[in-house]
Amino acid sequence: MVGTLLDALGPARGRSLLDVGAGTGELVARATGAGWTATGCEPEPTMREVAGRAHPGLEFVAAALPELPFASASFDAVTANFVLNHVVDPRASAREMTRVASHGGLLAGTIWTSSPSWFWLEVCERAGVMPAAGERLPAHKDFERTVGGFSAMLTDAGWRDTSTIEQTWTWEAAPETLWSSAEGGVASAGQFYRSLDREERARFRSGFDEACAVHARGGMLPLRHSAAVAVGRAL
Repeated sequence: MVGTLLDALGPARGRSLLDVGAGTGELVARATGAGWTATGCEPEPTMREVAGRAHPGLEFVAAALPELPFASASFDAVTANFVLNHVVDPRASAREMTRVASHGGLLAGTIWTSSPSWFWLEVCERAGVMPAAGERLPAHKDFERTVGGFSAMLTDAGWRDTSTIEQTWTWEAAPETLWSSAEGGVASAGQFYRSLDREERARFRSGFDEACAVHARGGMLPLRHSAAVAVGRAL
């Protein structure tokens, strides 16, 4: 999905890019390699440490949507890879992306439309912990997690000329990468892990290892996903 977003932005030509919710820093690193002047922002200290170790010399700022510590029109492009489906105010967050983008600057984002939640449910079962029921956003802040719902939300937030498509693929995930994300508090699985006490975390890790041993093929986990990919422009 990182490659899809970068392809949608076109050639770098020395332009500047901000990736919000940078996670492990893969998008920032690949954008830098492609010629962008790229900056990442990531609110979770553990994930910033992971990104810093993996990509020394790149910049990862402690910041999160919907309020970013950058002046208006600071970047030629702004990306949010699987971020807008997790924030507390999706429209305010998408609007903040337009604020820090230059006039006519490119905006790109992705959300899950279908993810392998079955895997984490199995981890919980093996660990003997009750999975989180999950909380919906208030109706006035939420949006339908479909291509049409994502596109409509972004339009409400001020994105212009937005094109949204759905992509389905099987992610061959390295268990250690998947665990780093969960341990770092990323997405619902990570948030759930962070809510556990010390003993429950140890059981959760054991359940994770057991599930990986059952489902991994050639050392990788095949996880089927569907995502909505949107590309638009700021005013």
